[in-house]
Parts: sequence; structure tokens; C-alpha cells
Amino acid sequence: MTGPKSSMAWIESAWQELDAPDTGRRDGCLEAVGDVLETGLLAQDDAVRVVERLVAVALSGESYALRESALHAVCTATTPYGLPYRVVAPLAAADGMEPILLEYVLGVLGSTGDRAALPAVERFLRHPHPGVRREAADAVGELRWRLDPAREGTA
Repeated sequence: MTGPKSSMAWIESAWQELDAPDTGRRDGCLEAVGDVLETGLLAQDDAVRVVERLVAVALSGESYALRESALHAVCTATTPYGLPYRVVAPLAAADGMEPILLEYVLGVLGSTGDRAALPAVERFLRHPHPGVRREAADAVGELRWRLDPAREGTA
């Protein structure tokens, strides 16, 4: 069986593995969740629930590898799903994250196309790390492009 129901069942199985206290494959579970998100087979509401959980993992005190896997999966979800800013907004407060993780965050925030993300992204234009500043500039450009009212007439 393939499709949204089997994909969601597979994700539920991955969550159980992730919640197991002695598993050494926790970040692999998140990579698998990202693979399912990449297919675009989930219903939008299911994808939003999955991303909400991934955001919580990304902001947790878990290992770097686990947080990176969660953010990578969220980034993967931005292509097939239009993630509302409200779902990823908690990431906007992630100032203390490692620079490479902030780059993921900025890509996610930029993909929302929501005006509310703009101030959250713009403040990273002055970040001390050049990769973060570069990703912030890209995210600002993406947001402005998506928010351009003239673009709607050309689609």
C-alpha cells in the first residue's frame, strides 16, 4: 500500500524509534521522515503536524546531529508543501544555534513567503558568521520576491 496513509504510518513508526531511549539510529529516523516528506504524499495537515514535531526536535537540547537531521527534514518539506509561517515561527528565536543550523532555519523561514518572517530574517543580515549573513540575504530576497504583488500577475 502506498499513499498518504501508508506514508503517515511509516512516519509514526519512525517517531516510535525516535522516542526509544536506547536507539543509536535516532538521526537516521529523522532522515527517513525527511525522505517521506520529500515525496509530497502526505496530506497538508499531516505534513504540518510532522513539521511541528521536527521543529520541536530542532529546538531541543538534543545532539547536534539530531537537530541537524530535524532541520534538514524541515527544509525538505518546504518544496512539496507550503509551510505556514506559524508552523516554523519558533525557529525564528533560534539565535544561539550553530551557524550551519541557522542557515537551515533561514532557508525555511524564507520559503514561507510570509511578511511576518521578514523582520526575523533581516536581523541575521548582521550576524558575525558570513554563511549566516549570506543565507539571510538569500532568504530576504526570496521573501521579497514571493511578496511582490507584481509577481502574481506573471504566474
